[in-house]
Amino acid sequence: MGRVAFIGAGPGAADLVTLRGARLLAQADVVLADALIDAEFRTLAPQARWIEVGKRGFRASTSQPRINALLRRAARSHALVVRLKGGDPSLFGRLDEELETLAAAGIDCEVVPGVSAALAAAADTRKPLTRRGRARSVAFSTAMTRDGALQARRGADSEVFYMAGRQLGALGRALRDAGWPADTAVSVVSRAGCADGLHSSHRVDDLARAALLHAGRPTVVIVGAAAEPLAAAAPAAAPTLAAAPDSIPLDRI
Repeated sequence: MGRVAFIGAGPGAADLVTLRGARLLAQADVVLADALIDAEFRTLAPQARWIEVGKRGFRASTSQPRINALLRRAARSHALVVRLKGGDPSLFGRLDEELETLAAAGIDCEVVPGVSAALAAAADTRKPLTRRGRARSVAFSTAMTRDGALQARRGADSEVFYMAGRQLGALGRALRDAGWPADTAVSVVSRAGCADGLHSSHRVDDLARAALLHAGRPTVVIVGAAAEPLAAAAPAAAPTLAAAPDSIPLDRI
């Protein structure tokens, strides 16, 4: 009986994976990989058998029961199986279902965290998800429910919506219905963390305008305080030794 390592691949580029994740990939016998995993990941586990088990919204996908069965079967015949998940395994990755499957089969496992798309989106746009004094809470949601309904909410200073790229216009209307003012800032980022990532800034009432730019791309929508641009720096005062920390010699730090 082998073991399974759930590894967060991060949002896109392979060099965003953790060192622990890369080390485990180098030891893997089998890799069950999500959709949209960077092809460079294969160079981290060239010895492994790769099995594509990705899920894509509105497209044919590998069913969850089949993924569960593949995990059990692979772990019973190989020393190390890697389940490579986009972003972080614990955030909208159905990790609970796969952990329960392995626990019921008596198969040992571990979870290696990864960079989620929301964090990569904040990094790409230089718009921090939290800001001292005015953006103290962030909520993560999927825009789509299991039955395909669109949901929006207002439960934090900033809301991050995953899997909303195909319904940006409808999301804008749902945000108004949830109580967000029309002029609330919205940041839309597609393929966050990738070389071809795109981002655009909007308001709740014109969110539909982002649809064409981000069409067909994995998209994260950030609403509220975290989507606002950083305040412009105030004009600097005349430099003095007391007021200009940059002028302090390094040997005095």
